[in-house]
Amino acid sequence: EQAVAVAGAVIGGILLFVLIGMIAYLLWKKFCCLFAYEKLTSSVKTTNANAFFQDQTNPEMQLKSTSRSRSVPFIIPPTLHGRDWINLTNEEQVQEDSDPYMIPQSGPRSSFHSLAGAYVVGTINPDLYKFSEDKSETDFPAGNIGRLWFSIEYEQESERLLVSLIKVRKLQPPADSCSPFVKIYLLPDERSYLQSKTKRKTLNPQFDENFVFQVSSKMLLQRTLKFLVYHVDKQKKHHLLGQVIFPLKNEVLTDDNKLVIWRDLEKENLEPPSEYGDIQFSLSYNDYLGRLTVVVLRARGLKLQEESHAVGVYVKVSLMNHNKFVKSKKTAAVLGTPNPVYNETFSFKADQTELDTASLSLSVLQSIKGEKTLLLGRVVVGPFMYTRGKELEHWNEMISKPKELVKRWHALCHSM
Repeated sequence: EQAVAVAGAVIGGILLFVLIGMIAYLLWKKFCCLFAYEKLTSSVKTTNANAFFQDQTNPEMQLKSTSRSRSVPFIIPPTLHGRDWINLTNEEQVQEDSDPYMIPQSGPRSSFHSLAGAYVVGTINPDLYKFSEDKSETDFPAGNIGRLWFSIEYEQESERLLVSLIKVRKLQPPADSCSPFVKIYLLPDERSYLQSKTKRKTLNPQFDENFVFQVSSKMLLQRTLKFLVYHVDKQKKHHLLGQVIFPLKNEVLTDDNKLVIWRDLEKENLEPPSEYGDIQFSLSYNDYLGRLTVVVLRARGLKLQEESHAVGVYVKVSLMNHNKFVKSKKTAAVLGTPNPVYNETFSFKADQTELDTASLSLSVLQSIKGEKTLLLGRVVVGPFMYTRGKELEHWNEMISKPKELVKRWHALCHSM
């Protein structure tokens, strides 16, 4: 009995000793992990990317650190050390299940390996996550006289056009100082307008003002926004700095679709209209594609036979060769205004060898329901064979500047 008691006491003592040892080991391991994480966190705060890579023993990693001085190290935390990382193309990596107790041997050891056993698997380049730069704020072409930003939105239920005047940048005033303001028209109504506040002594005014035009949904696409930017001098005189013409016919305007738009200012044609009015259009020729492009912009001072909302004015563009008709296209009709805005683009196939014998005819026509179409004016541009003066200059400038839009005003004549 005594022998059994002694044996039991010895076994119990051994078990108690083992239990105490296991508890002490677990507590020690937990304390070490916590201590390592605290040191790792403090080291990351005080160590930049360059110092991190300078501790590397691998010379290849040191070479990479010099070329990626702005990189941020990406580290595997100790809890994921039981995973293998397989190299893929473009330095991508993926995890593969493995023995959770196996320590990975591949990959460079970091300077933190003595603290938490962390491993470097790559770097994060902050430049890849930057927002793209808004070039509308920085890229201004030569001869630019200013740029205007605005937004538009249409409320279907109340039939209201909401226009927000945001800002203007890089104004070119006639004097050193500039006090700008903006008038906003909804064409074809040129008698009424809305006006912004005047901003004192600035070439880059910030307006952030809202305006409302009442217009039916049926007439909305026939309307055009016109912005006139003025400068007020010390004698309270107004000087026009530039304008923006924006037709609404090509826009999708709904309650939940607010469009933010910018346009460069254009100089207003201060010359009085010719006898039959004027038309503005751009020409461009692509010698590689053999394509002649015409952009019909607007007309002004037209002599309408009858001024009413039922009167539609459109432009017919015809390509001729040796005075023979080849092809024609026409714009949509704009109702009830002697100053219609179109902004429509047409393209024609024309071989480069044909440019000496080809010409373009632009005819401004008026149509009234139930009546015959009337010719309001016409202009022809082309080579020396058919034209002279401004029309010939426009054609030659188009040829000398391939792939570039050349814009000009032309006086209309009434001869066929």
